[in-house]
Amino acid sequence: MKINDKFFMKLAIDEAWKYQFLTYPNPAVGCVIVKGDTEILAIEAHKEAGEAHAEVNALKEAFLKYYPNDLLKTKISSNDIHEYLIKNHKGFFNDCKVYVTLEPCNHIGKTPACANLLKELKPKKVIVAHEDLNKKARGGCETLKAVNIYVSIGCMKKEAYELLYPFLKWNSGTFIFYKMAQTLNGSIDGAISSNNAKAYVHTLRDKIDLMLIGGNTVRIDKPTLDARYIAGKAPDIMIYSKNKVFDTNIPLFKIPNRKVHISNDLFKLLDYNFVMVEGTYNLLDILKDRLDYIVLLVNPKIRKGHNALNDIDIDFQIVHENYIGEEKIMFLKRK
Repeated sequence: MKINDKFFMKLAIDEAWKYQFLTYPNPAVGCVIVKGDTEILAIEAHKEAGEAHAEVNALKEAFLKYYPNDLLKTKISSNDIHEYLIKNHKGFFNDCKVYVTLEPCNHIGKTPACANLLKELKPKKVIVAHEDLNKKARGGCETLKAVNIYVSIGCMKKEAYELLYPFLKWNSGTFIFYKMAQTLNGSIDGAISSNNAKAYVHTLRDKIDLMLIGGNTVRIDKPTLDARYIAGKAPDIMIYSKNKVFDTNIPLFKIPNRKVHISNDLFKLLDYNFVMVEGTYNLLDILKDRLDYIVLLVNPKIRKGHNALNDIDIDFQIVHENYIGEEKIMFLKRK
């Protein structure tokens, strides 16, 4: 691949996808710092709402690359990193290029404005994939241009939009994704996922507002559907079923501070912003016109067992793919 702006921006986009959904209600954002023409100092991302943004994480890592024993390494909070870098940057970033998937924020919320930090550090260039569509946060590029920092917008904009789409959707209504695990040959029976993948799914459960699951799965598996692997919060549950009779003594109904809805009215999903569906092909077929994304975890083994129904016929586009340990994770959307 040619070493150009797209090369560095792809690194930022790929890093951000590692934290897709995990930054809820914030967007997933990636940032790369390059010194001179090609020296990559940092590839970072925003990792959790309320914590440092991608630019701040990347600027800190880049500075410590040259000054590994600097006091900056003791600074954890976004506020402390901002304040320290503004006072002690030594002009380090003046020959650097900053690649960021989303326009640097221009407002003070739980963390300081990234645009104000970059304005003080004065990098040589700031290359932005997608402008911020949030009225409260946008305007960062203009802040940078006002102090004569070169700003470019639109590098890999389409790919950055796919990264940004969940954030736009859950801020304007309801974002629904379907999580499914399978083997290489499509088997969905029994224990499939590795411990790494299970921990990832529990991390997702900790972030979502609601989980939808089929009634038959509840009756047969008697699941808990919590986030115990990461000591996270258990989401509210909607059991999709016409039959409202369930054994309420199973673990699913025993989680404190959780609402459990039993209904076959899918419009109830619209009461929540961020919804995950866990299930098999029957539920997928029922929901196929309502899903924004499918998150497919593929374990590299072949096993006998139940797989695709003959009457399902859906075409998908791979938006992004990565690995969790040895398992493949794919983010899909319907064509």
